[in-house]
Amino acid sequence: MLWIKSLHIMFMVTWFAGLFYLPRLFVYHAMCTDQAGNERFKVMERKLYYGIMTPGAVLTIVFGMWLWLGYGFAGIWLHAKLALVVLLVIYHVYCGRLLKAFKEDRNQHGHVYYRWFNELPVLVLIAVVILVVVKPW
Repeated sequence: MLWIKSLHIMFMVTWFAGLFYLPRLFVYHAMCTDQAGNERFKVMERKLYYGIMTPGAVLTIVFGMWLWLGYGFAGIWLHAKLALVVLLVIYHVYCGRLLKAFKEDRNQHGHVYYRWFNELPVLVLIAVVILVVVKPW
């Protein structure tokens, strides 16, 4: 089971790297004024979302469920963590919608919105690490 836990952590780090970086790309994309730069951001965002973030998310959840079935974790801390994972999945899907809006040149948000939007996964990561390590409940 330690191999499964290791894989869960590795893919979680991969997923979070994308969750941190994609909104940062959105910040710069929203500030972009030239067509060549706009097209370059579209490629970078697509590759990050579909090539790194989504596989990382899926494998994080798969190995997390494997751990849950193997160890049979229980407790309020786990329910809180799972609620945060659901929030991250919603955030991930919303990032995909924003990606599509940029792809279709119909972004409706400025760079300041994306700067604030980028902070949510940081708060969730802090909460998840505390829940898993400290297990306060």
